Amino acid sequence: MAYLEPIAVVFGLLCVWFTIRQNIWCWPTGLVQVVLYIYIFAVAKLYSDVLLHFVYVGLQIYGWHHWLTGGERRSRLPVSRITHQANLLWMLLIAAGTAGVGWAMQRYTDAALPYADAFTTVASLVAQWLMAQKRLESWWYWIAVDIVAIGVYYQKDLLYTAGLYAVFLCLATAGYFAWRASWLKDRREEHTHEDGTHTR
Repeated sequence: MAYLEPIAVVFGLLCVWFTIRQNIWCWPTGLVQVVLYIYIFAVAKLYSDVLLHFVYVGLQIYGWHHWLTGGERRSRLPVSRITHQANLLWMLLIAAGTAGVGWAMQRYTDAALPYADAFTTVASLVAQWLMAQKRLESWWYWIAVDIVAIGVYYQKDLLYTAGLYAVFLCLATAGYFAWRASWLKDRREEHTHEDGTHTR
């Protein structure tokens, strides 16, 4: 595992870098990272993370396809936002999922840090789904995941991975502002087009 973790870190950094730039290569690089971490987390007995990364495999493939064809007329997908009500529902789902998964892991397995691990699992699934939809708010969920994950992996002596998530935290913050700028630019162009249409 000693040599696999740095390799997974490199692919994870590439994945986030490409994601910030809305580059489709974020999905294949992310897929490699996910497969490597399935093994790494199994050895570390972070079972919620193992389950999470199995689901990630499907989400990576879905996101890859959706970014390419999910826009109007099957064009590339633009950045969009969710409503305040939807955001509240996602947060409630994360809270309920963390409680349920954490309790199950604590009762039925020898999982380390079951509730913190459960939070990163459930919140990451929500963040990854929103990212596959290219929702701006996905970055807020990643920021929360990164903060908790740094502590979890540091305690489990996965120092490369803890360091990776510290970098992820910075990149997620940068990603939010980059995507927000893209969203604002699209809105300005849309309004300019509408104003031009109305004046003809």
